[in-house]
Amino acid sequence: MLASQCLCTNLRRAARGVSRHYDGALDGFGINVAQYSLLCNLQRLDQPSISSLAEAMGLDRSTLGRNLRVLEGEGLVRLVEGDDLRNRLVVLTEHGAARLAAALPAWEAAQQKLIDRLGAQKRETLLALLDELA
Repeated sequence: MLASQCLCTNLRRAARGVSRHYDGALDGFGINVAQYSLLCNLQRLDQPSISSLAEAMGLDRSTLGRNLRVLEGEGLVRLVEGDDLRNRLVVLTEHGAARLAAALPAWEAAQQKLIDRLGAQKRETLLALLDELA
């Protein structure tokens, strides 16, 4: 691995490593880290519009749309018409909620493993720095 002082390079490398860690934990559940995050946000937001979900996740609508189509094909989410025809809502299906609940212990174990590796103080520092950068 080449050493670099570039923040972008190092953040992207770290993000890929963390994603691999969580993806490994989610291996047996048929979803990846991005899909798990999307399902969690859907559960938390309770039938958001595509626009509000994209905003909450920091994604553009086209990226979110591609991810939603995959989850819709798996029967984990459903798109329904909103109050006006231009507004579609995203609904977490029972199947999606069950998949999310089944994956939660694996996610929590992966989370704890990283916390144990960093320690509580580094974790808090990292969260504060990432918040500042976001």
